[in-house]
Amino acid sequence: QVQLVESGGGLVQAGGSLRLSCAASGQSCKTYVMGWFRQAPGKEREFVAAISWSGNRTDYADSVKGRFTISRDNAKNTVYLQTNSLKPEDTAVYSCAASRTVAGVRSVVSYDYWGQGTQVTVSS
Repeated sequence: QVQLVESGGGLVQAGGSLRLSCAASGQSCKTYVMGWFRQAPGKEREFVAAISWSGNRTDYADSVKGRFTISRDNAKNTVYLQTNSLKPEDTAVYSCAASRTVAGVRSVVSYDYWGQGTQVTVSS
């Protein structure tokens, strides 16, 4: 079993930045693909970013490309999401997830473990 706990969310003005963290405990996630997803009120959960187990491959949703950066520190069993140039439409609950498969990293169903999420609110 893997437990994932997110932190770093908060209220920020448009144009601001936040660094989200996802700490894994229980089983090591060193060989897992890690992803970030978000869900705004009344909307479906959507893919934000993913990173390979080694950290040398990343994938981003078009809506965040160039503004968000995903990274991981396997020694600390932690994944990060640096969010810059935030927009009001980025407001959502951000959740991290771990997947034992390298296929379909943009799909919710590919992930085996999920955190509870951290709220990000961007004011205009």
